[in-house]
Amino acid sequence: MLRGLDIRDMLIIDRLELAFQPGLNVLTGETGAGKSILLDSLGFVLGWRGRAELVRAGAAQGEVTAVFDLPDGHPGHAVLEEAGMAAEDGEVILRRVNAKDGRKTAWINDRRVSGEVLRQLSDTLIELHGQHDDRGLLNPRGHRVLLDEYAGLDGDLAKCRAAWRALSEARKRLVATQARIAEAQAEEEYLRHAVAELDALDPQPGEEAALDTQRRLMQAAEKIRDDIAKAGDAVGLSGAEGMVSDASRWLIGAAAQAEGKLDAPLAALERAALALDEAQQGIGTCLDDLSFNPSELEDAEERLFAIRGLARKHQVLADELSSFADDLRARLAVVDGGAADLAVCEGDVATAQAAYDAAADRLTAKRAKSAKALDKAMAAELAPLKMERAVFATEMTDADAGPDGHDTVAFTVATNPGAPSGPLNKIASGGELSRFLLALKVCLTQAGAGGLTMIFDEIDRGVGGATADAVGRRLSELAAGGQVLVVTHSPQVAALGQHHWRVEKRQTKTQTTSTVVPLHAEDRVDEIARMLSGDTITDAARAAAAALMTASA
Repeated sequence: MLRGLDIRDMLIIDRLELAFQPGLNVLTGETGAGKSILLDSLGFVLGWRGRAELVRAGAAQGEVTAVFDLPDGHPGHAVLEEAGMAAEDGEVILRRVNAKDGRKTAWINDRRVSGEVLRQLSDTLIELHGQHDDRGLLNPRGHRVLLDEYAGLDGDLAKCRAAWRALSEARKRLVATQARIAEAQAEEEYLRHAVAELDALDPQPGEEAALDTQRRLMQAAEKIRDDIAKAGDAVGLSGAEGMVSDASRWLIGAAAQAEGKLDAPLAALERAALALDEAQQGIGTCLDDLSFNPSELEDAEERLFAIRGLARKHQVLADELSSFADDLRARLAVVDGGAADLAVCEGDVATAQAAYDAAADRLTAKRAKSAKALDKAMAAELAPLKMERAVFATEMTDADAGPDGHDTVAFTVATNPGAPSGPLNKIASGGELSRFLLALKVCLTQAGAGGLTMIFDEIDRGVGGATADAVGRRLSELAAGGQVLVVTHSPQVAALGQHHWRVEKRQTKTQTTSTVVPLHAEDRVDEIARMLSGDTITDAARAAAAALMTASA
């Protein structure tokens, strides 16, 4: 609910503070007094498109602040939460400034926000209806949404959207599987040849490095084996080992007469003999390791070159050939098992399609039933508005399938029996259009305004008498439990208002300003009398105004 509106330096308003109330709020005043400026200022703070130049002449900037109550469960809370904000004690304050150079800046609860966030929030706070309303009821793109709200199809819509998501995902999986199989089939010959070639060679991780080391050792062995063999002979029995053995034998023979002086040399020779034996064993082991059949080098080189050749061919590292072969086998398995995978995906699509069709058909059936109910309710509403000969019809046609079903909904009217029907804004005249909109809004609003403030801009234009009274009573009905603001020139509508403001224009030699004055009982009688009789307010006009107010009470 709109609780307060503060306007500063906008057009011909220098400073204006308004405190609105629940129920039906009426704004009256002479033509040109500034009622449209009031709505322009409200639209500005809500982020709606409007006049380009709004700043009052001579002012550096214009500013509008609007205060709204946000009850629990109001959809505005979701918008605030998504923007990282929250209502403070159930209240939200919108403020927007328009600089002289055209720059516009907006805040929500003193936090700067983009125009998009402001508009998203404002759509949950205010509905504007009038003869040139293209934001709501006159917009054909929103008619299906309105019918669904009237029919209470939230649950069915949720099921249909879930079924559409499931169908879309199943279709994506089918397309991906088809593409994968087609790709595999296109390279089937290559895959089978490559897998056979890799299976025949069967390269293992780390094998290339091991073969390279083995090859280099065998190549080096041919060069060093002769020197190692010579070294073995030099330390063997025919060389150093034999000489040490002879020396030990000779010293042992002389040791008995040497009185211990040969003990140290004998111990040293013993250690030398052990060291020479260890060296001989090591040399022997090395010679054994370096011994190979020449064909072994040829075999190692052949396999090493084969592994490296395949790695170059497939542009992978040699150690990756094994895992690469696994990948090729997996791609080949897609060809071999493609028919089964395709059958599964096609079955999933068929199941999802059937579920979606059932959900969409349920929506269509319930929409058709609700469309008839809405048409019947509209006929009942149009009769008191002196449009009993007019025909309102909710037309449903097939549309491309989507998350909300496969229906297009359009509200059409025919102003006289037998006359062609067409869109609301193209068939109805100004006064007729206003009454169609009002009747439609009454039918679509199931239980009060639900926290949404509705504004009707001269929706009673072109009607009077009993019809104007019927318009006012429906506005009052819409305001029950909520809030309706109506700009009106009709005394019958004004008399039904629970709260009344008069928009006045004040002129001096140097400036013209507009202001809004709250009216109480006696002031309301005079204002409604002016609306009945014009500038000259007579006692008869006051009496008629009082009678209207009494009848409306």
